[in-house]
Amino acid sequence: MKQHILFGSYLVEKNIISAMDVIKARFVQLKNNRKIGELAQAKGLLTLDDVLNILAIQEETRDKFGEIAVREKYLTKGQVEELLKEQEDNYIFFGETLVQIGAISKEEVMAQLKEFNKLETQDAG
Repeated sequence: MKQHILFGSYLVEKNIISAMDVIKARFVQLKNNRKIGELAQAKGLLTLDDVLNILAIQEETRDKFGEIAVREKYLTKGQVEELLKEQEDNYIFFGETLVQIGAISKEEVMAQLKEFNKLETQDAG
């Protein structure tokens, strides 16, 4: 059975993109795909101390950040839902970032994803 690999590694192995393209794309994702605590902080809903307190609880309980924030009364359920929607709306997938940085065309990403997903399905079976 083939070992599970990431899509970026798959593309590098096939010489479609470079390792540097993977790094650039991941950097774009890091910059854009913000965590809920970061979003709440940027909106002034939480302080850094609040975020750190929630993260400490999360480490112990493994509960979701938003669930803890509501349970501990840092945020309302409505605020968490709004933050999650913003997080989802602004999320950039790895393939999209590759297109953004000009490493690969959108059509090639779609074609390669199809091939990659076939491999993943075969490996699981």
